[in-house]
Amino acid sequence: MLTIGVIAIQGAVSEHITALEKVSRGLNYKIVRIKKKGIIQNCDGLVIPGGESTTISRLLRFEGLDKEILKNRYIPVMGTCAGLIILSNYQDGDVEGLGLMDMQVKRNAFGRQAESFELPLEVKGFDSPFNAIFIRAPAIKQVGKGIDVLARFKEYSVAAQQGNKLALSFHPELSDDLRFHKYFLQLLDSGS
Repeated sequence: MLTIGVIAIQGAVSEHITALEKVSRGLNYKIVRIKKKGIIQNCDGLVIPGGESTTISRLLRFEGLDKEILKNRYIPVMGTCAGLIILSNYQDGDVEGLGLMDMQVKRNAFGRQAESFELPLEVKGFDSPFNAIFIRAPAIKQVGKGIDVLARFKEYSVAAQQGNKLALSFHPELSDDLRFHKYFLQLLDSGS
């Protein structure tokens, strides 16, 4: 049985768990919430949900989860919205990225909460557009070596992969389209 941990300290936690339960139904997966230390080392993959990046960054450090994620850096990780910032090299004030993906990001690249939007997004490897939901979304300004850009919007990259790490500017867990969660399970399966 493969275990997927969802960092459950803030953000769209329940929505990711629901999406993962749907795509893993009938398969050999266990989904667990992670709020405290001592669980990540038993996980085969992690999801870092969207939410407020300052709060998530602070709580990861406060709980010591940042060190556990870095210690287990070789497992697949999907970061959405604020989770994308946490996966990156971002350093600004109280927000400290973990540097698991070599990319430079811009917080709130598309505006504040009131400017949230949806759009059909062309994604590399998908046979039809994905309905992407952007809420105070960050964007990838620049990618380093080994980053595969999966989708772009305007002048930014909004979906990228580096090895078994997947970073999305938007919220796939708020969509009925579960292709990104299925893709994440494939990353877990290919590493097991």
